[in-house]
Amino acid sequence: MQEIVLASASARRADLLNKIVTHFDIQPADIDETAQPNESSHDMVLRLAMGKAKAVLADRPDACVIGSDTVINKNNEVLGKPRDKEDFLRMMALLSDSSHEVLTGVAVLTAKQTQSIVVSTQVHFAHLTAEQAIEYWHTNEPADKAGGYAIQGIGGQFIKSIHGSYSSVVGLPLYETKMMLEKVI
Repeated sequence: MQEIVLASASARRADLLNKIVTHFDIQPADIDETAQPNESSHDMVLRLAMGKAKAVLADRPDACVIGSDTVINKNNEVLGKPRDKEDFLRMMALLSDSSHEVLTGVAVLTAKQTQSIVVSTQVHFAHLTAEQAIEYWHTNEPADKAGGYAIQGIGGQFIKSIHGSYSSVVGLPLYETKMMLEKVI
């Protein structure tokens, strides 16, 4: 069977991939993740997922490489990882008592085949007070999460509902990834 490589340093993505693939290597890709001028969030996650997979495939041309990227889109603003506490509190105020879109791009590449998809999930946040946001910040969970929260962690208590793929919000849509792997392997 063809070797599978996850082009990501995310422990969450590795945990998710482990649910559908028993053996795989991890090789994070070192690419520039800066948004391009006038780039939509959809185009951005697809470009980054493809870029990560291509970078690793260049090192491992006989492998099947999975690249992925996730962003939060609120009012056409991409919310990445919070720069600091102030940025995090701004994000929480923006997300509080409203819906936002979580976009995850996935690319599955081999030397001969390319499969890619962007999965969109709507997430509805509960009302969050400034005190709750500060308390959440002090758990250290939000610091390295797109949009400043982890649905699978402590941040899950603030999610009223989702419409779409839970695993995509965590970082890797399982169904779609499995379908793409079946097409290329």
